[in-house]
Amino acid sequence: MNLLRIKKFLNTRWGFFSLLVFLFWLKTILVYFIDFHLGVKGVYQYFVLLVNPLATTLLLLGIALYIKRTIPSYIFMGLIYIANTALLMFNVIYYREFTDFMTINTIFGYSTVSQGLSGSSFALLKPQDIIIVADIVIVALGFITGFLHLDKRPIPRVQALALTSFSLFCLVLNITLGEISRPQLLSRTFDRNYLVKYLGIDTYMVYDGLKTARNSQVRNKAGSSDLNNIINFTRNHYAEPNSKMYGIAKGRNVIVIHLESFQQFLINYKLNDKEVTPFLNSLYNSKETYSFANFFNQVGQGKTSDAENMLETSTYGLSQGSLFSILGTDNTFEGAPAILGQSQGYTSAVFHGNSGSFWNRNNVYKNLGYNYFFDSSYYNTDANNLTEYGLKDKLLFHDSVKYLERLQQPFYTKFVTVSNHFPFALDDQNTSFDKANTSDASINNYFVTAHYLDQAVQEFFEYLKKSGLYDNSIIILYGDHYGISDTRNLKLASLLGKSSSTWSDFDNTQMQRVPFMIHIPGTKDGGVQTQYGGEIDVLPTLLHLLGIDSRDYIQFGTDLFSSKHDQVVAFRNEDFITPKYTVIGNTIYQNSTGKILTHPSQKVKDEIKKDREKVNTELSLSDTLNNKNLLRFYIPTRFTPVDPKKYNYTNQYGQILKIQEDLGKKSTSLWSKNGNKTTIDDYSSDAPELTTTDQNEANVSSVKNTLKSNKKESIDTSSSSAESDSDQ
Repeated sequence: MNLLRIKKFLNTRWGFFSLLVFLFWLKTILVYFIDFHLGVKGVYQYFVLLVNPLATTLLLLGIALYIKRTIPSYIFMGLIYIANTALLMFNVIYYREFTDFMTINTIFGYSTVSQGLSGSSFALLKPQDIIIVADIVIVALGFITGFLHLDKRPIPRVQALALTSFSLFCLVLNITLGEISRPQLLSRTFDRNYLVKYLGIDTYMVYDGLKTARNSQVRNKAGSSDLNNIINFTRNHYAEPNSKMYGIAKGRNVIVIHLESFQQFLINYKLNDKEVTPFLNSLYNSKETYSFANFFNQVGQGKTSDAENMLETSTYGLSQGSLFSILGTDNTFEGAPAILGQSQGYTSAVFHGNSGSFWNRNNVYKNLGYNYFFDSSYYNTDANNLTEYGLKDKLLFHDSVKYLERLQQPFYTKFVTVSNHFPFALDDQNTSFDKANTSDASINNYFVTAHYLDQAVQEFFEYLKKSGLYDNSIIILYGDHYGISDTRNLKLASLLGKSSSTWSDFDNTQMQRVPFMIHIPGTKDGGVQTQYGGEIDVLPTLLHLLGIDSRDYIQFGTDLFSSKHDQVVAFRNEDFITPKYTVIGNTIYQNSTGKILTHPSQKVKDEIKKDREKVNTELSLSDTLNNKNLLRFYIPTRFTPVDPKKYNYTNQYGQILKIQEDLGKKSTSLWSKNGNKTTIDDYSSDAPELTTTDQNEANVSSVKNTLKSNKKESIDTSSSSAESDSDQ
């Protein structure tokens, strides 16, 4: 009898509406507890969490009740339900990778990322995700089998209005409950985890959208006077260079190697008594390398793009989304490529075996002043040569030589590797290291791909030495961000000699260390440095090593070698770490013990308060600078604003050949210095693809085709012959 009543109710519009509300509430709550780590504590927070999906679900689905026609009303209700389900699913996938929730900026910037993603999103799916979509299938089957029917009776307008009013009341109540537990929840934002915990995903997305629109309006009203506070801060924050280090690498080539998802714990780490990265270990421990043991990634949602931005500009990424993706096309930058090019005549280039549109690089690099960007279109992208995110690392380094050797020296180059990227998949023919043995496949594979990356870097270093580039170069290696996310650290803990039962937020923060190495061939006083620093500090450090004072530029980092270097490392979520303390929210950990300081002294409180104010000011000013595009109003001494229209990333091989030919005997390219001969023969690699799918004959023919449009250029027989053997 009860079943018949339920069936009868479900076959009314109110019944169908109630069914959808219940199903969406149920799967949202399940996702909260299964996938999201919201830090819910106490009965009050659990109550708020349980009710927060209801208000917006009632409000959104209730719109369909205003539609009197039967089919349009049901269709509209279904579309709203599916769209909300999709939003929930996307956030689940995004959270697994980034331990964060999507923002409006993330969504709008998705197209700049999607072309390089391949199938990694599918690797983030789990069996329990069936609960997110199963209800849609069940409801559809209900209609197909005749269990559910359309109700032709429209909902009276007064009832629809009553539901809307009730929904808005619930929404206000929900926000009020959140503010009671967490004062200034909306005004300070705190953390997206807090917003979702107290308000729910839908309310959070609406709030984020309103905040994004407001920021856009603020950007349009910006003026040069907005720079005053920023200029005052950066000038007072400036750290004078160490006289012993200033200019020690002046005139050298700069080679930056981006170690994708590479964490500091891999350095000197042994798995089953075997070094995971023996070559990088040798560099790290060398007296020719300045290695930093307490160097942290400071990325936000922009991940790799945030790391690049900090290294190139010494400004922070955005609090939401990727600066490259959201603002990079239009923003004015004063980055390393332009500074080095204008002050010391450097040629600049990036080598990256993925789509040029990934993270909007093809636009951002022009605004940064990069002369050349060799993306996947300049490489042999046979499927066998690729990983999830682009060309395999050994092939990237090897196949870039034919471009590198033609660049005029000195050059500033960056190699963006991708093989050590989640889900850390590598084919058997390239696997030469045993996996770890945990219950998480991505952790197990992480050591395999890290070892492969280590081999690729070693092969490239050997080429640099044989070709003659090594002695006149400074090589910078850095990890851009974590590879193993906080949500997976518990399964990693045992491999690090720690217990998952005692693992804490302190441990998660320590895991944000990434390698940073400055290798200067010929120097003898390198070694492991213990000062604290982060990615924001790289540019002023590099400029001073090259003999360029960073004083005139707006930069938030400081020279790592300076006695006045600021050792307070800010994270994008406003947490921070110092040589003594790790501060996460309002919790203070003592670094020496890893324990919480439950009763800090007044002196410690004052010190933490001062550091917190500095961190918040620094992040806020950087956001203001970037969101308002204020560098368009600031021109440093002896600096010319970058004109992106001057850069064309098509037919670049033809461009560099023409420059080399026009310079004649004045050419400083490695090719010219080597008696107009290639150095490809100096490159030795065991990459199996070089004998199968990456044979150079196809590569060279594709390069030749790019030259056809340039009638002045041709490749003579000798150079073609030399290059035809370059990938053997």
